[in-house]
Amino acid sequence: MKRKDRTGIVFVVVVSLFLMLTFLSSTQQQTSSEVVEPAKTTSLNTATINLPAVDNEGNGVIATLKVQAIPGEGRILTNVDNILFWVDTQYSIRIAEMVAENLTNKDLSDIDLIYTIDTNASLIEGQSAGAAITIATVAVIENKTIPNDVMITGTINLDSTIGPVGSILAKAKASKDVGATTFLVPKGQGTQTTYKPEKTCEKIGPVTFCQTEYKAEKVDISKDAELEVIEVATIQDALPYFIK
Repeated sequence: MKRKDRTGIVFVVVVSLFLMLTFLSSTQQQTSSEVVEPAKTTSLNTATINLPAVDNEGNGVIATLKVQAIPGEGRILTNVDNILFWVDTQYSIRIAEMVAENLTNKDLSDIDLIYTIDTNASLIEGQSAGAAITIATVAVIENKTIPNDVMITGTINLDSTIGPVGSILAKAKASKDVGATTFLVPKGQGTQTTYKPEKTCEKIGPVTFCQTEYKAEKVDISKDAELEVIEVATIQDALPYFIK
């Protein structure tokens, strides 16, 4: 091969290497910029609501739920401190988000919702918080503040109806203890039926026979917990008490 030809080949190789290194350097800078920028996110709205619940020993407790809206991709994110975050709670959050989106007629495809539940209790029954989670989601979408003196318990269904839950009296008393004056419950659960055991014994000869009967006793939640109890069938019934 002639010397002139070899010189031409070397020149082409050097130029090619230079162009390749320039391209790689440019790509690295662009990738670095894309990684740094998304970290600069700002909160759009935040809503907080108290959740009446029971712990794993049946005691009434109050948890705090915070819902935060940030620019995003329509995701639902959870952030939980000090409790076991059961699948039923995650399911309730998903249903609550869909119901709230339908009620507000807002497109959330460019917004992420972050749900944070905080309590000292070791266990929170997720489904019974469904109605409260829905109200908090509506509040964050519409940028509204939720009052502290109104609380609610009940499950949430896709058609926005509120379903029955247990331990109403324990939840009502816990709500009263933290300053609630109004307590919303599912339709038909303004009173609670308890069964009181009554033992009777009869002696026949040398043997004593005893039997226990359980008699139904209706408890007026409002009277026993000393706060106003209102029955609601749907989220639409409940919203006016929380969002003015």
